Amino acid sequence: MKYVKWIFVVLLISSLTSFVEKDKPTGGLSVGDIAPDFLIESMSAEQPATDLSKLKGKYVLLSFWASYDAQSRMQNASLNNALQSTSRNNVEMVSISFDEYKSIFDETVRKDQIVTPTCFVETKGESSGLFKKYRLGRGFTNYLLDDNGVIIAKNISASELSAYLN
Repeated sequence: MKYVKWIFVVLLISSLTSFVEKDKPTGGLSVGDIAPDFLIESMSAEQPATDLSKLKGKYVLLSFWASYDAQSRMQNASLNNALQSTSRNNVEMVSISFDEYKSIFDETVRKDQIVTPTCFVETKGESSGLFKKYRLGRGFTNYLLDDNGVIIAKNISASELSAYLN
């Protein structure tokens, strides 16, 4: 009977740790990796599609977020504000939301006052090819790319971005 209790405790602990492991965010890409190319279509007639490879020669801030993820949403807005307040014009922000409904995306962009001309919504959400290509997980991320498309910073804050740009 004593051993049965211990076996039960071991099984309980191992099942709990397996759930914890599943909730950890995936690693995504790392500093030094070359950012995978992508083409993302715009949802509006005024905005052209963006091809990441066409932005070579500029620094690019890739911001992946979703309106339902408060932390990534705040981070996206603060990065956008940091870029608006800099005088450098060789940095392009590409902001991609993984909201499944364009109406929610539009309202979030309006409320957060996102003014980047390259702000997109990927309505396939987490099942999109772009989400998988960048190995994104819960707790979205951002990447700062150099002019050759190499990741030079990951999960950068607005103050860190300002330091890079000055």
